[in-house]
Amino acid sequence: MTGQNLSARVALVAGASRGIGAAVALTLAEAGAAVAVNYRERAGDADAVVARINANGGRAIAVAADVSQAAAVARLVDQVASALGPVDILVNNAGVAIVRGVDDLTEDDFDRTIAVNLKSAFLCTQAVLPAMRARKWGRIVNISSGAARGAGAIGVHYNASKAGMEGLTRGYAARLVKEGITVNAVAPSLIETDMMGGRTDLARNIPLGRMGQAEEVAQAVAMVLGNGYMTGQTIVLNGGMAFI
Repeated sequence: MTGQNLSARVALVAGASRGIGAAVALTLAEAGAAVAVNYRERAGDADAVVARINANGGRAIAVAADVSQAAAVARLVDQVASALGPVDILVNNAGVAIVRGVDDLTEDDFDRTIAVNLKSAFLCTQAVLPAMRARKWGRIVNISSGAARGAGAIGVHYNASKAGMEGLTRGYAARLVKEGITVNAVAPSLIETDMMGGRTDLARNIPLGRMGQAEEVAQAVAMVLGNGYMTGQTIVLNGGMAFI
């Protein structure tokens, strides 16, 4: 539950077919927002999220787009505006986690990770800004990771993409704050999703004694959306870990 009314708002959640993105989409819909569920390949999963929202009396659509490509993002935002209205809330959740050691990391691995995890946030943000500026209101939340600050378990390319996302967050926040647009990040570590590949053994590293749930990340996103004074900040969700 978000504790707020988003019934007049349209939300676009990038990478929302499963995991954290799906939980965010469901949470925002529960608060009354019309939600665009973006996906790249998992049409069935995205349709299932939309069906759950519609079954609960909400309004949602599934929209396919590779958000690492500028032309695809432009079409995505146009489709959302036509079907639901201009985007008020953007959650940049699209991501890829290619596990590589330092000696195994290739240039293609690095480029793909930066494109999907970081460039997509830039492209989607740029695409929704005109409409947000026109209404003097907008909320942008970037889904980062504890890997932006700690060593992480995926690889240096992933570290770089998430650290860049938090830099992007602060940069946009400083430049958009006077236009009624806030930009924040939520940085979860060790959340029990498909991306973690069932690595529940990693819970031993967490002082709380368990991995986080996607719904808990969604709660943090909802909290950020409801706070018009907070901008340029990163909310860390890690079960008590200093670094991971």
